[in-house]
Amino acid sequence: MFLTIGTTGTPERPATDLGFLLHKHPDKAQVFSTSHGSAHVFYPEASAERCTAALLLEVDPVALVRRGKGKGRGGAPDAALAQYVNDRPYAASSLLSVALAAVFKSALGGVCRALPERAGSPLPLRIEVPALPARGGAELVHKLFAPLGWERVDATAVPLDEEFPAWGDSRYVRLVLEGELRLADALRQLYVLLPVLDDAKHYWVAPDEVDKLLRAGEGWLADHPERPLITRRYLSHRWGLTRRADQALELVRLAEADDLDVDSLDNAVDESADTEEKPVPLAAQRRAAILDALRGAGASRVLDLGCGQGQLVQELLKDVRFTEIVGVDVSMRALTIASRRLKLDRMGERQAGRVTLRQGSLTYTDKRLTGYDAAVLSEVIEHLDLDRLPALEYAVFGAARPGTVLVTTPNVEYNVRWETLPAGHVRHGDHRFEWTRAEFRDWAGQVAERHGYTVRYAPVGPDDPEVGPPTQLAVFTRADTTPTTTKTEKKKEAEAA
Repeated sequence: MFLTIGTTGTPERPATDLGFLLHKHPDKAQVFSTSHGSAHVFYPEASAERCTAALLLEVDPVALVRRGKGKGRGGAPDAALAQYVNDRPYAASSLLSVALAAVFKSALGGVCRALPERAGSPLPLRIEVPALPARGGAELVHKLFAPLGWERVDATAVPLDEEFPAWGDSRYVRLVLEGELRLADALRQLYVLLPVLDDAKHYWVAPDEVDKLLRAGEGWLADHPERPLITRRYLSHRWGLTRRADQALELVRLAEADDLDVDSLDNAVDESADTEEKPVPLAAQRRAAILDALRGAGASRVLDLGCGQGQLVQELLKDVRFTEIVGVDVSMRALTIASRRLKLDRMGERQAGRVTLRQGSLTYTDKRLTGYDAAVLSEVIEHLDLDRLPALEYAVFGAARPGTVLVTTPNVEYNVRWETLPAGHVRHGDHRFEWTRAEFRDWAGQVAERHGYTVRYAPVGPDDPEVGPPTQLAVFTRADTTPTTTKTEKKKEAEAA
């Protein structure tokens, strides 16, 4: 099982930079153990002009069967022999995808501290897979890869026997891809599409495969014309998982298609409204309250879940005490705008090392989000259908379990104070609900009790004696952490006393 990745370069930008991007030195031949054999990485050529990395996967068919506890695909008498005599050592499949993810993990994630600019820029790439099963033929190969920006997609059918051309072609093709793409994007496409073309997976497809598909399909899968086929085959035709993936990808597609002016999207009433009474915009007051609570909690590693266009991330970057900031959003369009807002392409290496923007659905667990000091859900929960809130609750409070969780949401009681908001209307067209103070506290209290947190509440904006503040804030503190009261909160408590 063989795959090569090549690029070209110049004396100023040598092709051997590929070694940095793959985190594999061109002068070394390396061997990595996988669950089904050994993966070899070596460089057939490495110069400033041309560099090619090769991944050779040696699969042990006997180990493959033993690992599967002797279970074959069928119950026919000859099925046992087919487990040992097959194409798995030679043809690209999900086994090669697993090896790609294991051997080139950093490259797959677009991480390269040595050359971050090269990792984020398109490269002239040439990828070749000599033997690729294609259930659907060369036509399907073109349908899958052509929409992804490749200048050349060459899928040449492999004959059954060159000595007997009358026998026709096999179901295998020799695939060559050429074009200018980011290396991470190319690897992610291969990771997903190799098993899709084979239409088989050689391990149990568990629910976490949906999360893997969403991460690998970031930026290209949601709008792919063959998306239904890709999700169906990648998830081994398991209807429930396929439906979950399609729903998540449809949310991504709709978010990216949203053509509203980004500066007007703050998930609240227009900040320009009623400016005489509120010279400081509500969104700015909300961000200030969040920053104050994070500082009081002593947080340094912070998740901004549902980060949108990066306004809060931008504020967090101004304070050096926040050493690691991760912005997560389902919309790639919003993340692209956030990247431009933050000027990530022009940011210094030290500053850029503090921030990560990541596409993801907040209703699915993600192991990458564990271990953080704090997480922020600012004006997020009201955008979910009520029946999806338990999934978000578990993903954040049950799986990620940061020490502190901050949740802000509109206070529907305050809506009567907005003269520009028609009676009975929610503040934003995408809000699925808006809660009273009692409803919010009832939900927050139950969440805290279920997951071992304590919770306290604070107003954001002018606290009207009759209808309360425009925004309500809940500060959840995990029971095994010590909460800290901020100076502002101490002042408010003293005034209240």
